[in-house]
Amino acid sequence: MGKLQDKIAVVTGAGRGIGKAIAEAFAAEGAKVAVISRTEANAQSAADAINATHPGAAKAYALDVADGAACAEVGKQILADFDHVDILVNNAGVTKDGLLLRMSEADWDAVLDTNLKGAFNMVKAVQRSILKQKGARIINISSVIGLIGNAGQANYAASKAGLIGFTKSLAKEYAGRGVTANVIAPGFIATDMTGVLDEKIKAAILEKIPLGDFGQADDIAATAAFLASAEARYITGQVIAVDGGMVM
Repeated sequence: MGKLQDKIAVVTGAGRGIGKAIAEAFAAEGAKVAVISRTEANAQSAADAINATHPGAAKAYALDVADGAACAEVGKQILADFDHVDILVNNAGVTKDGLLLRMSEADWDAVLDTNLKGAFNMVKAVQRSILKQKGARIINISSVIGLIGNAGQANYAASKAGLIGFTKSLAKEYAGRGVTANVIAPGFIATDMTGVLDEKIKAAILEKIPLGDFGQADDIAATAAFLASAEARYITGQVIAVDGGMVM
């Protein structure tokens, strides 16, 4: 029996990459997973992949988490389909990089609305159920960029840093109900985006990582599975950097 047997998990941004790996890891540990992605095609593809290995473990939902009203409606649908929610993982995120001198208000708003307000929207959508569940978990996926900043990513860094403050506040508000809230801050993770980087850029990045390698989506998923489990019952309000030692 898995660590998350019979738990109901909601994972946003689960159509690919880190979110998909987290959803797969949760299903492998016995959870039922609401797989959320912006597009129906991505959500369904990820859910189908999970169900191929763990029949009936996943259900797909198309949702733009920046839309509060849509989050409320999908939250109702998830509760109708699964009865309750034990675990919420806010992973959905976008980037619209550019130096602040040239950054448009639209690019600022788009990143903050998805990365930060999206987490707020999802918590609001399922919090009443989460607060009723013994040992419920909220896990927000930030970034090392939220800890150290990065030129050309003021909007992304602000959103990811904001997620940390948001999580710490949730941890304090929900502790009385036995609900934990924690942050995972991934470093450079091997994804489709890093795969197209020039070799010189890759080498420059690797020089900043003491372990000398890019992380894998499964590294983040394993951390999320631990934080979601009963073993992590006494951990709340924390930021866990999974970054090969990049931020110390």
